[in-house]
Amino acid sequence: MTRSVRRRAHGPGSLLGAALVALLGASVAAPAAQAASESASGKPAPNCAPGARAVGFSDALDKVTVKGVQVGGLSAITYDERSHGYVSVVDRSGTLPAQLWFFRDPGHPRVTGSTLLTKADGTPYDGTNFDAEGLAVLPDGRFLVSSESEPSIRIFGRDGVERGELPVPARFRVSPAGEATDNGTLEGLGISPDGQYVYAAMEDTLSGDVSPTGEAVWRRILVYRADRHHDYRLVRQIGYKVDQGLRIAEIAPYGDGRFVVLEAAFTANVGNTVRLYAVTGADRAGDVTSIRNLSAAPGRDVIGKRLVADLVNCPTLGATSPEPQINPLLDNYEALTVDRGRGDGKAEIHLISDDNFNPIQVTRVLTLQARLP
Repeated sequence: MTRSVRRRAHGPGSLLGAALVALLGASVAAPAAQAASESASGKPAPNCAPGARAVGFSDALDKVTVKGVQVGGLSAITYDERSHGYVSVVDRSGTLPAQLWFFRDPGHPRVTGSTLLTKADGTPYDGTNFDAEGLAVLPDGRFLVSSESEPSIRIFGRDGVERGELPVPARFRVSPAGEATDNGTLEGLGISPDGQYVYAAMEDTLSGDVSPTGEAVWRRILVYRADRHHDYRLVRQIGYKVDQGLRIAEIAPYGDGRFVVLEAAFTANVGNTVRLYAVTGADRAGDVTSIRNLSAAPGRDVIGKRLVADLVNCPTLGATSPEPQINPLLDNYEALTVDRGRGDGKAEIHLISDDNFNPIQVTRVLTLQARLP
């Protein structure tokens, strides 16, 4: 997201609380995590408490120029079998064209190509009419991209030309057309490994889901299912609760009814807060479509989550940051994908930070390892 939450107000109490939690986490948990190199079993212990290990990062994509175009504003990452690598989408930035960037090897990323995103008539999308945030690759190789502007979920061919879109409920539209806040809509997007389900997560709370006291921690996740014609139909909504002061920056499915949620926030002069949560049982979660206000719903209507990693607890790995950060490894991480092909029961989790084309931010690719539930 272009603002990197720097122009966002979640309320002074919530942001201060997030900052204090981050500060305490850095002063207490981080040294302990970095000092523990082995667990009682003799195996490497997590260094990003409670359950992940940071294994490496790369800034090779930061401020890189390819054929006169600067790589930046990367807001999503997913594996693309057809290009034998990874693909990312550019966040909204002025009149810059909306496009995909392809690269290989997250440990030593190298750009291999790009594709502009256009309307069906060939007119390019850009930052004035398209705010790309989420990205998924459909089983047939086409790209699914969510935009916060309306919001929308559009389908693009391998040539970047728009081919269609998925339906989005009216109440998810930006106010006054709906109940969503500007620049706070469909930030997260992912597809299940079997290609049957698409998940689209709201970054912020709908106005109708805010509690009478003003608490806004409830989010809705749209669930689409492929029919026999391989078209995706909206089948239900899942209720989710973020930590106080945080937002949903991304969602990454990794199994049947399982996905990782990236929750994040930014506090001036403190830095970024980034936490990863694992969710299981999404395929069995209740449908909250008919619930008008999630804040008043029973707890069972909100799906549970398990903390995988709080990135402030990670070792720095030698990283530096041009802006204040409790942990210099942190930045505006908005892109997330999960690879399950290690063969040892562990998953590799890749994150990319959106630098917003800002000189004091970094485009960083970070890789973690974790045993997900």
